[in-house]
Amino acid sequence: MKIKFAGTLAMVTLLLGPVAVYATDTSTDNAGQYLSDAAITVKVKAAFAEDKWVKGRHISVRTDHGVVDLTGTVKSQRESDRATALATKVESVRAVHNNLRIATH
Repeated sequence: MKIKFAGTLAMVTLLLGPVAVYATDTSTDNAGQYLSDAAITVKVKAAFAEDKWVKGRHISVRTDHGVVDLTGTVKSQRESDRATALATKVESVRAVHNNLRIATH
């Protein structure tokens, strides 16, 4: 399980690495803050990918100054709550704003 998580984290980091390098931030944030927020986003997405209840397929994650915003659609309230719990456990997360919607069937 740990090897799978590490592999997923490494793959996500590799895929998002160039984005972090070339992205420009128009706010007053410095590069360190931007990279810290990008690292938090990667860790949250990796946690979602590894969780059997939250696959994260339809969850968008944005981090600003350690505050994680979750948007998108999930299948149930349980999945929404689980996503919040997983994001909250990530190191350096200061708060989680859950803006997820429950899909209607």
